[in-house]
Amino acid sequence: MAISFIRVDDRVVHGQITVRWSVEYPCDGLIAVNDSIAKNPVLVKTFKSAISKPVHIMSHDDFLAKSSKIIESKKNWFLITKEPVMLARLLVDDKLPVEGMRVVVGPQNDRPGSINIGKNQAIMPEEAEAYEKIHQAGYEILFALIPDVKSGYWKDLRSKFGY
Repeated sequence: MAISFIRVDDRVVHGQITVRWSVEYPCDGLIAVNDSIAKNPVLVKTFKSAISKPVHIMSHDDFLAKSSKIIESKKNWFLITKEPVMLARLLVDDKLPVEGMRVVVGPQNDRPGSINIGKNQAIMPEEAEAYEKIHQAGYEILFALIPDVKSGYWKDLRSKFGY
C-alpha cells in the first residue's frame, strides 16, 4: 500500500513524526497536504529539512492531481494534514482510496472554544464534525501524541461533542 499511515498533526512534521512514528510505521517519505504551507517556501524548506526521508508539501489540488500515482506507488508514504477538516475532505469528499486504515491524531493545541480530550489535544466544534464524518466513513480514529501515549478513540470520545 502506498499510504501506510495517516495523521492529523497541527505541527505537521516534527520530532514525534521523525523519531517515533516513522520507526513504529516504517515509511519511505512523508506527504503533507496543506494549502497555506504549500504556498510558503520558508515553511516548505523547514519541513523538508526536519527528516532525512523525502518530504512533499502539497496543496489540496496538487495532491489530488498526483493521488493516483501516490496510491499506485511501490513506496510507503505517511499522509499528514494539519487539520481534520482537510483530512475529511480527502478521505470522505474526495474518496481517497485508503479504506480500512486508522487515523492517528497528534497535537492539536488548545484554542478558545475548544474541548480538551487529552494533553495537547483540543478539538473545535468544526473539527469534531470532521472527525465524525471520517468515523462515519468507517475509519478508526486514535488520539495519540506518540505510540505509547494515547488519549483514546473517537468512538469513545465523540459523546463529548454530542455524537
